[in-house]
Amino acid sequence: MAMTPRELVALLSRCTAKIRQVSPELNELDGRLGDGDLGATLEKCARLMDEGLDASAPDIPSVFNAASMACVRASGSSFGTLLGVAFFTAAKKSAGKTTLENGDIPPLLDDILAALMARGGASLGDKTVLDPLDAVRRALSETPPGQDFFPVARRAVKDTLAEFRRKPNKIGRARMFAERSVGLDDPGMVAFSYLVDAAAGLAINQQEV
Repeated sequence: MAMTPRELVALLSRCTAKIRQVSPELNELDGRLGDGDLGATLEKCARLMDEGLDASAPDIPSVFNAASMACVRASGSSFGTLLGVAFFTAAKKSAGKTTLENGDIPPLLDDILAALMARGGASLGDKTVLDPLDAVRRALSETPPGQDFFPVARRAVKDTLAEFRRKPNKIGRARMFAERSVGLDDPGMVAFSYLVDAAAGLAINQQEV
């Protein structure tokens, strides 16, 4: 399946709408282990993305660059900065493309994961957004290009959340509350799960399948 710039903008718009819905929840989750501003920062990213995204963009990199610039303008939490890095990396990886094919996604996620690890200093296993991102990357790499990627991605994220819920956070402010973080979901991982749900077109009040 080939995604056009217009369809990519629609996907990202679903993500920004979901972020606005779950912002209070993300603030509350973040307040248990961090500064309590994750939802507020992502809501600002969402608002600026909505202002900057253009359904008439000529190619895929233009859409990703607009999303990256919005997240950079929002600044705030480290998660917002990482989103900006992710979108900027996606823009570079998709240079010259007027559509995004299923087969383009796994190598794009490879580059994004490497960029986020280099920028943020976290490693796989630290209980951060990198862990579900890597799970999605691996799952999609093993999925035939013609198969619907979204159910595979959602399952990978759900399984990763369940796995890491039993583990302590190892980086960031949350590492100071390592034992307290056992049994809690990492807020950034939860935010990522909502973004994947929104990309798949899943409404917030729908049940997991």
